[in-house]
Amino acid sequence: MGGLAPTWSQANPDLQVYFKEYIGLSDDEIAAIRGGQAIAKTLHSRTPAEIFVFGAVHINGTPEDYIKLSRDFERLRKLPGYLAVQEFSNPPQLSDLADFRYEKEDIEALKDCKPGDCKIQMPASSIEELHHSVDWSAPDAEEQVDRHLQQAVLERLIAYQRAGNQVLGVYNDKKNPTEVPEQFKYMLSYSRALPKYLPDFYNYLLTYPDGKPAGVDDTFYWAKVKFGLKPTLRVVQVLTLRGSAAGGPVFVVAEKQLYSSHYFQTALDLTFCVPDTADSKQPGYYLIMTMGSEQAGLTGFKGSIVRHVAVGRSASSLQKSLTAIKNTLESKQ
Repeated sequence: MGGLAPTWSQANPDLQVYFKEYIGLSDDEIAAIRGGQAIAKTLHSRTPAEIFVFGAVHINGTPEDYIKLSRDFERLRKLPGYLAVQEFSNPPQLSDLADFRYEKEDIEALKDCKPGDCKIQMPASSIEELHHSVDWSAPDAEEQVDRHLQQAVLERLIAYQRAGNQVLGVYNDKKNPTEVPEQFKYMLSYSRALPKYLPDFYNYLLTYPDGKPAGVDDTFYWAKVKFGLKPTLRVVQVLTLRGSAAGGPVFVVAEKQLYSSHYFQTALDLTFCVPDTADSKQPGYYLIMTMGSEQAGLTGFKGSIVRHVAVGRSASSLQKSLTAIKNTLESKQ
């Protein structure tokens, strides 16, 4: 991956090409980014369920500062929308999931859950196992559900670390099943949103744990977030690639969703720290983010309305997030 960084160098026109031809930014928008303004926009989607959002901002500082900030789980816990967050041990332990719990209304919904008709995203096998293992008439039924959930998540995560995408399985909570591995592969095929200079890294997102490129490390965490109408439990893998360049190190961070209890069938956030070598006296870099997701309930007349709101919120939220990150990092300079 050593050839990655020079391609992104300020002296090379490829960054400009990516902004203009891939993302469709105007000259004024590119100038605004270079001037320190956060710009975010939604990209063309191939299907109604797919949402891609792009954002970028120039930051005075070093990419290492961003990496430290992005791994600060204490900071995440304080952000609006994050109800809980916990990094997994290596290897993962059941104790890591002590606070990984469904909301009361989700547990109530699970009582009537069946394949093809469930308000919680999960495979058919998990729905059946839940009904067989929980005594719904017992006083501790909610605790039983949470214990079952925590054990299932732990086993699924360990299996994923051993065998990769194939264990992510199929969501059978809706009429039309969602094959998560295939959906994730389809999302990664959207070349317009993804810079073309990272074939080994992109391939590793599909072939994990096989084919690990040099300079990549990974970690896992879970979070309970409320960015939509209801709290959502998510399990996420974070893969970080460190490259090298004359202008300083280059980092690429991928946040790959392994599970979500609501909304997101698949999701992948990619962050690029691209050195700006124009001024050797003032270290700086471009922080570029592409956020892709496949979401349920965005088709049909009602779904199109929901989609319009979701798309608008996604771009606005990303622009605010990039501005906040820039302000936080530059205030520490």
